Amino acid sequence: MEVPEMSSLLRVEPFSAGFFGYFAAETVLAIGLVLMIVVPNLGRGTFRVPGTQVRLPWFFGGERYSLTGRSDLPGYISVLTLLTALVLLINDLLTTWDHTTHEVLVHAVGDDSVRILAATPFSRLMEALFIGALFLVALASNDRYRSTPAKDVRNLSALYNNRRQADLHILLLTCALGMTTVALAENLFVLFVGLELAGFSSYILVAFNKESKFGSEGGMKYFMVGSASSGVGLYGLSLLYLWAGTLQVDALAMAWANIGQEILPYVALGLMLVGFGFKVSAAPFHFAAPDAYAGASSPFAGLLATASKAMGMVGLFRILLVITLPEGTEGSAVWLVLLGVLAAITMTWGNLAALGSKNPKRMLAYSSVAHAGYMMAALTAVGVWNLGDSSLDGAAQAASEAVLTALLFHLVVLVAFKMGAFLVIGLLEHEGEVRDDRTLSGLAKRSPLLAVTMFVFMLSLAGVPPLSGFLSKLLVIMGIVKVAAVDVASSSATVSVFGMDLHWVWSLALLMVLNSAISVFYYLRIGVVMFFDAPAVGRDRPVPRTVFTAIAITLCLVGTVGFGVWGDPLIQVCQDAAIALLR
Repeated sequence: MEVPEMSSLLRVEPFSAGFFGYFAAETVLAIGLVLMIVVPNLGRGTFRVPGTQVRLPWFFGGERYSLTGRSDLPGYISVLTLLTALVLLINDLLTTWDHTTHEVLVHAVGDDSVRILAATPFSRLMEALFIGALFLVALASNDRYRSTPAKDVRNLSALYNNRRQADLHILLLTCALGMTTVALAENLFVLFVGLELAGFSSYILVAFNKESKFGSEGGMKYFMVGSASSGVGLYGLSLLYLWAGTLQVDALAMAWANIGQEILPYVALGLMLVGFGFKVSAAPFHFAAPDAYAGASSPFAGLLATASKAMGMVGLFRILLVITLPEGTEGSAVWLVLLGVLAAITMTWGNLAALGSKNPKRMLAYSSVAHAGYMMAALTAVGVWNLGDSSLDGAAQAASEAVLTALLFHLVVLVAFKMGAFLVIGLLEHEGEVRDDRTLSGLAKRSPLLAVTMFVFMLSLAGVPPLSGFLSKLLVIMGIVKVAAVDVASSSATVSVFGMDLHWVWSLALLMVLNSAISVFYYLRIGVVMFFDAPAVGRDRPVPRTVFTAIAITLCLVGTVGFGVWGDPLIQVCQDAAIALLR
């Protein structure tokens, strides 16, 4: 593949005409959020002129119009907003992008070189991932919390669903704005603001189903642990500012390249790793994740397993690859061994815990922990060789770009099969809470097509060809081995394996293979339950028909199969993103 060259930066002022042109998707999200608040409140409201009996219309509040009074209107606004933003981002990635970086600069401080937001192939890819996942969640939520015309409301559940439509979709759009801010941020404080904006929305979404005690319990645990980890991460951020006097990513990278024997920046790095470790559900910071996934509505659990995890990975990319990776000529990053150990523990613990879990959502939660370990293994491999070391040839650069490309590809396709699995479980939640795998018993007899679809998602999670999960794992493993095989004779970290000198990071690739073999057992167990067990009592009727969720599941199935057999276009996009991040 040809490596595209990054052209010169284009600078625009915040909220200028050029700003809204370059950041059209983000503008659409902001407009959609305003519409979500304003449109459902339009009505025949009036106000009285002070001192008179004259009442004038102001079209806000009062009796709603027939259109604005529809309880399903917020859902349509949310879906349309997210779809429009997603189309703009995909168009930007595939057609109009010429590998130019667009910057948003803050001029109020008197320095037009201060970078706050930057649109690059990497940030655009991450934005598309976030918005795509939220679009699927918004689609499925229109069925999970189905609105009912006022004249047809017969029970409290329908009334609850009608009253919280706007709340739900405002939270989704707020989460979208927070996640896009994280993707675009070139300043760690801005990144933290976006992280918390999306994080607080996620906490509420986990506990959104207030009728369920499991949802409230999971939401409270997730909020408490998340708040504590955010506090630790923020303290690390403050120490980093105390050391360098700036939170600009590029300035911090320059300061780290000239680091001496100081302890403070290393302490700050460790504290920030704790904060981001919670976001990606890395062991030992994952303990709130299983309860949160099990208690949340399945579409929201899918959001935590895909977009929220990717958001944490973006933070790790900024800290580990952009700021702390260039460090003299010793070769490896300072965090290499620590991250490698965490990756090994995370993937192994996640798979072993999933083996003993009978709750499908809890099993998928531990599966997400294992996948976090796979991603951290790939991230460890990127830190093996110092890309700024002039003694290295182009092989180290190419190997690092290859493994980062594989990691980004895995993050993207994970949205398809992981979200798809949660959406299938979400369909079954229409019949009651999903507490164990008996919920899936006999699904093939009730809905053969749905059972086959769920089994495809399980096979992709297990890494079975020719699905996208197999291709992404294969690329990650090959990338790690490629990094380990770079010929650097002076490295003391190499070991002899079958007569070849390999860096010790190759053991993470071997551990990935072993853990993938372990995971096959609990993924195939779902297939056995669906195809060979009899339906559980009370769940022997046909699966409820839902239009929006069916569309979302179909999109996930197409992505799971399509990117597995024809993944070259997406791999090329991921390669462009990897190059933009490393350079």
